[in-house]
Amino acid sequence: MKNTPYNGYRGPRLPKNVQMERVRRVLEEELTALQRQTIFDYYLQRQSITQIAKARGVNKSTVCRTLHRAEGKLRRYLRY
Repeated sequence: MKNTPYNGYRGPRLPKNVQMERVRRVLEEELTALQRQTIFDYYLQRQSITQIAKARGVNKSTVCRTLHRAEGKLRRYLRY
């Protein structure tokens, strides 16, 4: 899956409000609380992985792994 090139979506686009509702639903219903918080800290609060790890008292690899899993879930659920 990782090595599959992405040529862009060629079908009809969903309206922005529908897209945002889907993202909200996946964030609330499919991610764990820790995954949600990691996404929030990294993308919305613009914290580095090192800063998040230090604040939680965990290793950077733990934060990286949590972020990677959360991003994977988002991609899977929003694909269609």
